[in-house]
Amino acid sequence: MGLRSSSVRGSVETSEQLRELTRLLEAKEFQARMEGVGKLLEYCKAKPELVAANLVQVFDVFTPRLHDSNKKVNQWALESLAQMLPILKESIHPMLLSLIIAAADNLNSKNSGISTAASTVLDAMMGSLDHLCLLQAFAGRVRFLTGPAVLDITDRLSVLVASVYPRKPQAVERHILPVLWYFLNKMSGNGVLPGRGGNVRTAVCRLARSLQEQMGSRLQDFAASQPQQVLKALQGLLASESLGANDKVIGGRMAPDIQMTGTTCPQQLD
Repeated sequence: MGLRSSSVRGSVETSEQLRELTRLLEAKEFQARMEGVGKLLEYCKAKPELVAANLVQVFDVFTPRLHDSNKKVNQWALESLAQMLPILKESIHPMLLSLIIAAADNLNSKNSGISTAASTVLDAMMGSLDHLCLLQAFAGRVRFLTGPAVLDITDRLSVLVASVYPRKPQAVERHILPVLWYFLNKMSGNGVLPGRGGNVRTAVCRLARSLQEQMGSRLQDFAASQPQQVLKALQGLLASESLGANDKVIGGRMAPDIQMTGTTCPQQLD
């Protein structure tokens, strides 16, 4: 009876904590939402098993704060998420796609604090989560992005190609080659992606070079089945002047070092 009573008390306590967390995160007052974000971060640090066991329920109310209309809440949520990711690691996978969408969207914020925090979230993902999962998710999202987000995510794909290809070449060919064909087909001669804003030529060139370094002549073998303009554009990029020291720059800073994590992707993020 003692064990059962203790278990019941623990369950009631957990339910109360989750209700209070939900109340704060959904509060009308931005100060309360700030408090809710902070409380979730505390739980991740002190009781990560509690958050992991109730991940979808918790992050369903937390994720909207990553788009909060109040800039302070928005930035604090992003900064907190960057700290949560190394703690939760693979537990976060059920919510990975929605978190990537939120972080990528915030890269285009005109508020430098928010855009920097969003980039930090993506850095944390690169350092904490399985690269195969990230490669699939980023590849599926990049064609829907605009502005600086296109450049940032494309550059991260270049890093992920080098990390994933040696162990999962088919995954790279399946998910990344269509992204490259998309860019080469849509990109104008001067490197502009119509309707997406900005010049993507340098980022696409890095992606093509990363693929060639891993695939060798197989890259152009695959390209041979694409429209002539795609093959010609690829050959032009690969023949262009070497980017030299800029090869590892992402958005004006150095790309994160490639880190192989021991986790496995629990699902296909097509």
